[in-house]
Amino acid sequence: MLIIAGLGNPGRQYENNRHNVGFMAADAIFRRHSFSPWSKKFSAEIATGTLGGEKVLLIKPQTFMNLSGQAIGEAMRFYKLEPKDLVVLYDELDLAPAKLRIKTGGGHGGHNGIKSIDAHCGKDYRRVRIGIGHPGDKARVHGHVLGDFAKVDQDWLEPMLDAIAENAEMLVRGDDSGFMNRVSLAVKGKSGEAEAPAPKKPKKQSHIRQARQSKPAVNIPEDGPMAAMLKKLLGDKPK
Repeated sequence: MLIIAGLGNPGRQYENNRHNVGFMAADAIFRRHSFSPWSKKFSAEIATGTLGGEKVLLIKPQTFMNLSGQAIGEAMRFYKLEPKDLVVLYDELDLAPAKLRIKTGGGHGGHNGIKSIDAHCGKDYRRVRIGIGHPGDKARVHGHVLGDFAKVDQDWLEPMLDAIAENAEMLVRGDDSGFMNRVSLAVKGKSGEAEAPAPKKPKKQSHIRQARQSKPAVNIPEDGPMAAMLKKLLGDKPK
C-alpha cells in the first residue's frame, strides 16, 4: 500500500493559496482516477483507490500545515507502513514556477509541513516538490505562500496538475524520472518566464550602398600631361 499525501491548509479562504498546491494535486489525482468518496479519518480527509495495481490512500491533513505530520503519522501507524511507502506533494519556494522535482529524504528547507512529517514519520519518504517561486525578499515569503495563485499562473498550473494526475501510476511504480519528464513536457514554455531574444543578424547592404561607402584609392601621377588633366578634374592632392 502507498500513501500519497497532499499538503495544505483547510478552509475556503486558503483553497487557492500557493501553499495549498499539494491539496490541489491530490484533488486532481482523485478526480482523474476511481477513488472512494472523501471521508474523515486520522484528522484528515482520505480516499482509497487503486493505481497501477497497487492500493493507494490519498490523504489531505486537516490539522493545518504546521501539524501535517500528526495526521500522516497516524495513518502510517494504522496501516503499519514505513517512510518508503509515503509520497508527499507540496509547494517549494526554491523552485521556479512550473518546475517539479522529486527527491527522497533530505532537509525540510524551512517548510513547516515537511518539518512536521519528518518529526512524526521519519525522513526517508519521497517528496514531490512543486515550484511556486520565491518573491525575492524574505520579508515577503509569508504573504507569497499564503497568497492566491495569480491569473497568469493558471497557464502552467492547470497543465501541471493534469499531468500529475494523468501520470500518477508512474509515481506508484517508482518511475520518478519518467514522471518528472512527463510533467515537464506538459508545462514546457508555459511558465511565463521571458526567453532571451535571439541575437540580431547584421543587415546586408545593397551592392550600390557598398560601392558608395567604399572609396577606391586613386593614384595620381606626379607629372606629365595625364597628371595635369587629373589635377584639373580632382583637384590638388592634399599634402
